[in-house]
Amino acid sequence: MATPVQTVTRQVRPLLSLNQSEARRRVFNLYRAWVRQIPFILQDYEIPKSDKDLKEKIRGEFMKHANIKDIRVIDMLVIKGQMELKEVAERWKNKGTLMFYFKDTVEPKPTDFLSKFMSGHDP
Repeated sequence: MATPVQTVTRQVRPLLSLNQSEARRRVFNLYRAWVRQIPFILQDYEIPKSDKDLKEKIRGEFMKHANIKDIRVIDMLVIKGQMELKEVAERWKNKGTLMFYFKDTVEPKPTDFLSKFMSGHDP
């Protein structure tokens, strides 16, 4: 005697946003907050970058996740972005940690043996 199979669906509660447009608004607000923080980042951290470099990097970080459609994932990324912004604004990060975001764009990975040896990479 087989029992009928029941389909169980679970209603998940949203983290912050109730719909796609609200999540989109939160992302734009976070992006604007990051762009407004650029002059203070340059002043506080004294990094060898320009306004344009920072704007491109911030835009690139946001565009990495442009294809995400799940509202809960978007909300989680917004929360992480807000925490990261607070750490930068409050100067809880040091200059080296901030410059780590530019590692791929600043120096390419060494390819020949001597360059790898000098930079400390394994051959």
